[in-house]
Amino acid sequence: MNFRSLLTEFVKDESGLTAVEYAIAGGLVVGGMIAAFVTLGDNATAKIDCLGKAVNGATTDCSS
Repeated sequence: MNFRSLLTEFVKDESGLTAVEYAIAGGLVVGGMIAAFVTLGDNATAKIDCLGKAVNGATTDCSS
């Protein structure tokens, strides 16, 4: 086999392509999960802070 046929065979080979696609999709899923958990954590922290202030006598509305 010469270099040209090896290169042609490598370019036409698509078996590794699915692994790359799965890696990209997995990365996107993990990124979405991180964003969702950060948002959820920020909202939960704000709600807990508001409820803590209300327990201490502050006149805050924690319903929003």
